[in-house]
Amino acid sequence: MTNPFSLEGKVALVTGANTGLGQGIAVALAAAGADIAGAGIVPADETAEKVRALGRRFVNIDANLISVEPVARVVAEAIEGLGRLDILVNNAGLIRRADAVDFSEKDWDDVMNVNIKSAFFMSQAAGKHFIAQGYGKIINIASMLSFQGGVRVPSYTASKSGIAGITRLLANEWADKGVNINAIAPGYMATDNTAQLRADEDRSKAILDRIPAARWGKPEDLGGTAVFLASRAADYVNGAVIPVDGGWLAR
Repeated sequence: MTNPFSLEGKVALVTGANTGLGQGIAVALAAAGADIAGAGIVPADETAEKVRALGRRFVNIDANLISVEPVARVVAEAIEGLGRLDILVNNAGLIRRADAVDFSEKDWDDVMNVNIKSAFFMSQAAGKHFIAQGYGKIINIASMLSFQGGVRVPSYTASKSGIAGITRLLANEWADKGVNINAIAPGYMATDNTAQLRADEDRSKAILDRIPAARWGKPEDLGGTAVFLASRAADYVNGAVIPVDGGWLAR
């Protein structure tokens, strides 16, 4: 391998690529050479522009991942639109905040459906293709709450603990078939999901005081880890959940 980190000639499907972490990952993969399919309920027009500016192709796939119904179609459209599929990034996610004593069934179901149910069945659909071709990379987006309990986010915590579990399960089943399944666990990132926390002066200060890097993370901070896990350089990395957290868990 001349450059084991190159994604030249590869195609990546990124769910929730329209903004935030999904956009940062999609752009990083494109910069490493991959063409990108973005799937989600909101068209990823800005991401498409950034990817095409790097000389890579981009296709938008409309899909509401609160249901598993579109999963097989999304994988098929990515392959049809870009000719192949090598990488899946399960990034699409929801978060709902309320005290556990008041948490609603709808907020539980909506978050679990997007964050864990769709991620598993998206992995299943892509995995069938990857196993048949003898090669593929799946990157799940976990969280600090894959390791910790959190506060006022019961369904999010449950879903991200589940992401860590299915990452290991799928690695156990598929590693010997040429498929690598790993996860990235972002720390506190400046995205729409953390807008409420960042707007709360006391809560934001408490978070920053614990982060050794002394800043909120940015979507582009995940790029290097995503490229590594998507590349041949990570061919012997299986079932790992890699924190990208500015040192939060080390504190």
